[in-house]
Amino acid sequence: MITTLATIGAVTGVAGFLFGSAAYFRSRRRPARKRSDRVVPSGSGLVDERAVRDIGMVRYDALEQMSGARSFSLALLNASGDGIVLTSINGRSETRTYAKLVEEGNAREELSPEEYRAVRAARMGQGPGSEARRSAEAGSSRTAVTEV
Repeated sequence: MITTLATIGAVTGVAGFLFGSAAYFRSRRRPARKRSDRVVPSGSGLVDERAVRDIGMVRYDALEQMSGARSFSLALLNASGDGIVLTSINGRSETRTYAKLVEEGNAREELSPEEYRAVRAARMGQGPGSEARRSAEAGSSRTAVTEV
C-alpha cells in the first residue's frame, strides 16, 4: 500500500514538474508588452476608451496663510481626453473643492493655471512627478507636482 502511494506521488510530482516547465517555456516565447501597446486604434474593442487612463496632479500653495503645498488640482482623463479636473483649495478654516468637465482635452469652463498644468501633464502622458523636475530647474517654489 505504501509503495503504491509513493509511486503515485512520484508520478504526480514528475507530471506537475513537466507541466510547469512547459508553461514556463511557452510564456518565455511571447514578446514582452511595450508601453506603446496601451495606444490602440479607436473602435478596436481591445481597450475601454471610457476608462481613466491619464492622470496629472499639481500641488501648490493657493493661499498665503498655508504652507506646504496643501492645495491641489487633479486631472483624470480617458484615452479621448474626456474626464474631470478636481481642485481642492485648502485654508486654515475652510476647504473649497471644485470639479470641471474636460472634453477632448479642453475644459468647458475656464481653467486656472494649475488646472491647465494638470490637464496638460495628463494629456501628454508625462504622469505625476515629471513637472517637479522642471519647476525645480526653473526655481519655482510656489507650485510642485507630486508622485501619485
